[in-house]
Amino acid sequence: MPQNYETNSIVQAKVVKVKPFGAIVQLPDKSQGLIHISHVSNSFVQDINDFVCAGDVLNVKVLSFDEKSGKISLSLKDVEQERNNDSDDGESSETAAVEKSSSSRDYKPADQSTMTFEEKFKDWVRSSNERQAGLGKRNKRR
Repeated sequence: MPQNYETNSIVQAKVVKVKPFGAIVQLPDKSQGLIHISHVSNSFVQDINDFVCAGDVLNVKVLSFDEKSGKISLSLKDVEQERNNDSDDGESSETAAVEKSSSSRDYKPADQSTMTFEEKFKDWVRSSNERQAGLGKRNKRR
């Protein structure tokens, strides 16, 4: 029997399976919850694999907990949004949304306003190669 989770509380979860509709995660008490694809990011999520992978450890916000069915609905984007709000206030946040190693899905281009064409092109090629490698890994898992 899962423990009662309070709505709006932040809990740590480990992604156990990624489906097209969302990520199934395991909570500290070994119960499972769902992060629906609509609660992964504030931006459009075409492929959830660009945001989470099995094995990722995340801090998630409890949206709802149904005691009868034991279903737990979770949000990753709400934690990220709270973290951004905290940093806007100049405070440090205790809730890092994702604790995982850097990968191609975490790619953020350098400030391109001060880059030469050659630097921009190299940056683009590197980004493209990282994304291709990530796609190759996902295709091998299937």
